[in-house]
Amino acid sequence: MYSENTIYIIGDAKTSSNNPITQKFNVFFIGLVIDKSSGLIVDADCSSTIPLTEKFVKSLFLGKSIMDTEKVSREIETRYFGSSQKALVVAFKNASIKFQQITG
Repeated sequence: MYSENTIYIIGDAKTSSNNPITQKFNVFFIGLVIDKSSGLIVDADCSSTIPLTEKFVKSLFLGKSIMDTEKVSREIETRYFGSSQKALVVAFKNASIKFQQITG
């Protein structure tokens, strides 16, 4: 399904205690499949309670660079207004750091 040049990284972040995601998973996380040589995100998913959230979050990440944290963060902040907005930004930045450590 994915080329041998891809890697899978999880980024995670805490959410507020009243967030349904916290009640279901205890933490918010995103899973990203990334082309190791280009840093482009080829697939994405997240912990969510609504399938539409998963689809929308995926659309925010597909084709973007894992290294372009500021641009992607700004897009999240201007397009995603779910209760996990801050956690989504933190989880993405966490995944970006992990990618840099892996590919360093």
